[in-house]
Amino acid sequence: MAKKISLCMIVKNEEHALSRCLNSVLSIVDEIIVVDTGSTDSTCEIAEQFGAILHHFRWNDNFSDARNASLELAQGDWVLFLDADEELSPESGEILRRLIENEAIEGYFVKILNHLGKEGWIETVPDLVFRLFRNRKDYRFHGAIHEQIADVILEKNFKASYQVAEDLEIIHHGYLDQMIEEKDKKHRNLMLIEKELERTPDNRLLQFHYGVELFRSERYAEAATFFIRSATDIDTNTIYLPKLIRYLVMSQQSSGQRQAALNSADLGLKFFPNYADLYYYTGLILLDLKHYSQARNAFLQALSMPEQPPQYASFGGVRGFRAYYYLAQIAECFLDEEEALKYYVYSLRDNAHFTHALESVVGILKPTKEPAYTMECLEKVCDFCTSQASQLMGDIYYRHGAYGLALHYFDQSEAGFPALPDIKLRKGICLIQERRFFEALRIIEDFTPESSEYPIATVNKLFCFWIQDKSAKVRTVWKELHALGLAQDTENVISLFIAYSRKVPPSAAMILGPEGMLLLLDIVQRLVALQEIERAMYFLQALQPKCLDEYNLQIAQIFVAYSEESRAIPFLQTVIENNPSAEPHFQLAEIYAHLGRPTEAEQHYKQALQLDPDNPRYYVRLINLYSAWRQNILKEALAKYPENHVFQKLSEEVSASYEPTN
Repeated sequence: MAKKISLCMIVKNEEHALSRCLNSVLSIVDEIIVVDTGSTDSTCEIAEQFGAILHHFRWNDNFSDARNASLELAQGDWVLFLDADEELSPESGEILRRLIENEAIEGYFVKILNHLGKEGWIETVPDLVFRLFRNRKDYRFHGAIHEQIADVILEKNFKASYQVAEDLEIIHHGYLDQMIEEKDKKHRNLMLIEKELERTPDNRLLQFHYGVELFRSERYAEAATFFIRSATDIDTNTIYLPKLIRYLVMSQQSSGQRQAALNSADLGLKFFPNYADLYYYTGLILLDLKHYSQARNAFLQALSMPEQPPQYASFGGVRGFRAYYYLAQIAECFLDEEEALKYYVYSLRDNAHFTHALESVVGILKPTKEPAYTMECLEKVCDFCTSQASQLMGDIYYRHGAYGLALHYFDQSEAGFPALPDIKLRKGICLIQERRFFEALRIIEDFTPESSEYPIATVNKLFCFWIQDKSAKVRTVWKELHALGLAQDTENVISLFIAYSRKVPPSAAMILGPEGMLLLLDIVQRLVALQEIERAMYFLQALQPKCLDEYNLQIAQIFVAYSEESRAIPFLQTVIENNPSAEPHFQLAEIYAHLGRPTEAEQHYKQALQLDPDNPRYYVRLINLYSAWRQNILKEALAKYPENHVFQKLSEEVSASYEPTN
């Protein structure tokens, strides 16, 4: 006779998830038992629609009691338990039936795929959970939270044998950020585990789970303490030990205990030498410590590891796109753009949705200075054939201020689909930046006062008329904006359009807060991109100098991005005068080197190196500067003394040093 399976569940207010779960098992299990702990939505009605046996249980802060209430009702030979935010993978039916026919097995550990992160950007982390076991009256859960039954089965039946259920998978959606926020899982879990720990303070598993909840609540130092407590004298065969060690390393790293984290990772690798996550986190810590060569080796080790067993709960990408990304970051530290691009491309090939790598590639390619080359390079390595991919690319170029490229991809993303309001507005802005004013106004004027984008759309309408020197229309739109009752900072920035139109010189008296500065700097960037330098300077000169203190570096970078390096110099000099640090010296040195002023470049590279001697970029640039300098001097010397053997010999030495080696 065929064995029967009972699905047992406990639920509360799961109307958004329950149908998905029950649909995944409807043709697989023989009965569905749902224990409801106090739903106020349509959860119970949905359960009944699927033919479930519904039982109401008064919640008492104890998950085991609720689980056991479902077991009391189960009539099947085997019990499968799921939570409402889980589902069985589509091919599970035949696999499940095959597993329960094995007379030698009392229960199974099942692979669970935890989906983490935000909707639209989801990571998948595997793990092993005990979810399938024979239905016997003396097999009951214990523990108020993170309830367990596998150990109880062994206590009741010391001959019980377990296996990993090959190919059977549960998909878990409950760790998506939105769901955690909705259910306030972190606070609830901490409270329940604290109560349970008061009762059984030496329970290692509870200590581990408490550490996990502390980690999720960003209480990293406390989490590390509990992980150490749980790990002390633990059996090395404990199934959750690999995860425990990884969490310990992450907690120590996040709480600033970097050397302790390295020691913990090293110890963990003695037990689990193929654990890719421990190499990966070792790499992150070493990179943070600026031990670049060691960090690089650690990331390469992570990449070389074999497929990770489910009980390692290996984080997605540590053997792929994440490790490649940090190898590229290390290459960038040494200004090796060729190697950096190579690893960023590897990262994208492993995960086309990893936008951090894409953003970094765009940054290296300098789309504001070389748009055609940037587009050509990226289209060789990335596929932008979908509307979603084109929109993503448009967004990235827009953030980098490459408005022409952004417009190209926004146009592509619209093919066959109506544009969302925010994309529509960005497209209108890009059209202004391309001086296609008539088309821009057609888009911008579609926004009505009821739209949340209306105020910023109207500001762009004002900007569009102002760039065209249409003073009367500028005044009309300004009155429309004024009538909206804008924040004072926004009013102040917008008033500069009117003042400029009236040829009123800037008073250098305006003080703006962060929101006002954000708007003003966006306008300045767009003006510099349009090569409207006089107008951009008007906006900057209208502010009190102190108002610019924390923005001078950002302003300098705007000018550099659009090949206005000379304009950036005074802003960088002001940064250095007010608060000397390595980065503005480096930026200034880069400008002087680009402008062919090597003596000044050398001075600022040296200053940067003195202020931050652990940054390899400064060494690389000085070496490059001296090499170019030496070559130029040799050229001059040979031109003046072409027959001199000393200069000829030096020239040969320089040429030999640049010959490629095998």
